[in-house]
Amino acid sequence: MDKGQAKLIVAIVLVGLLGVSHTIYAQFRASDPCPRGGGAGAGGMLPGLSPAEQQMFTDGLADFGAEETVEDGVGPRFNFVSCAGCHAQPAIGGTSPADNPLFRVVDATDLNFGARNNIPSFITRRGPVREARFQFNSDGSRDGGVHALFVIAGHPQAPNCNIQQEDFERQVRNNNIVFRIPTPVFGAGLIENLSDNAIEDNLNSNSFTKRNLGISGRLNRSGNDGTVTRFGWKAQNKSLLIFSGEAYNVEMGISNEAFQQEREESGGCQTATRPNDVTTSAGTLPAIVKFANFQRFLAPPTPSTSGPGSDSSRANGRSKFTSLGCALCHTPSLSTGTRTVGALSNKTANLFSDLALHAMGPGLADDILQGNARGDEFRTAPLWGLGKRLFFLHDGRTSDLIEAIRAHKSAGNSRFGPSEANAVIDNFNSSSEGDKQDLLNFLRSL
Repeated sequence: MDKGQAKLIVAIVLVGLLGVSHTIYAQFRASDPCPRGGGAGAGGMLPGLSPAEQQMFTDGLADFGAEETVEDGVGPRFNFVSCAGCHAQPAIGGTSPADNPLFRVVDATDLNFGARNNIPSFITRRGPVREARFQFNSDGSRDGGVHALFVIAGHPQAPNCNIQQEDFERQVRNNNIVFRIPTPVFGAGLIENLSDNAIEDNLNSNSFTKRNLGISGRLNRSGNDGTVTRFGWKAQNKSLLIFSGEAYNVEMGISNEAFQQEREESGGCQTATRPNDVTTSAGTLPAIVKFANFQRFLAPPTPSTSGPGSDSSRANGRSKFTSLGCALCHTPSLSTGTRTVGALSNKTANLFSDLALHAMGPGLADDILQGNARGDEFRTAPLWGLGKRLFFLHDGRTSDLIEAIRAHKSAGNSRFGPSEANAVIDNFNSSSEGDKQDLLNFLRSL
């Protein structure tokens, strides 16, 4: 074989290799690395708690995980029988697990709720856990409240209760139903102890850049004292005690000292003294206080330092998180002020949220009003712990992180204006696939 033939063969091989390389490169598309494996990286108590505070955390954890019974006051309408059943991923205090615990209501013989209950079509065995809200009443007036999925009728401990499950399928057909999944409560004590000034100053920062990108945002506030509310999908609750009391009443139907009236007062369905959860003596704490203590002293999630992707990929992803504009709403960190609890005093909360309401356009709008929040506004969801989450957005509509990001983009229509995130999502969409992957790797490391 002469030199000319050899060069020709080498050229053909190089072209072939380059062609394969080009094909591989051209076909590469960024993808969600999926939830991280390994340990939960969450669920423990804050460091630096006093022995008394550690005991309050332990007692609160026990109550948060306990299953309530009809005799305890569950119902007459309810969604589940414990806090931890729904706040379970990746540890107690998290969000919806993969295996939907709501099926236990009709499947588990030990719960005895199967006689009069069926699983609605929007609840699936592989999750997510969902609560249902109706947007409007039959007369056209606004509803917006939680409609509990199940009833205690047919339970051996409620022989005189004859109420029926609501007709959820009718609401599905009428497109008059929206959903919420559980919000994680890791690090909630740090969020509770952020000052209003710190939240306000952060929201007012980078105003020129935000304005150029179409980002505004505003704070939800208490209608009584005007202070910043910060818990819940629409930042509608002020404190962990209010958050706990409302959830106990709404999700389990257990009335308490914060929410004393039964949501349904059918005489034959009342099986416990009312309110159901009360302070029984000077030396005891009601359950809602224990729930609040558990959440208050619950540590934030621990981010990964070893994956997904390489160290340089995650570092570039963090840089892109800022340069694309994501950090303008998902503020990486805020600091608490001086507080009575040392473990919560002058601490940095790496929450990746400004805790403000932002208009998200008709694509995400649920048309539910809460506090001052309008139908298209949501609190910026804290991203710490995102690496272990299975379901995204307020209704758990997707398990794919890219889909969740792109769902933030939405043009306006006759009812709602455009999403404040449109320009930022345009930045993301126009990024190289490599930069997108780095950003996804960074987010899944949180």
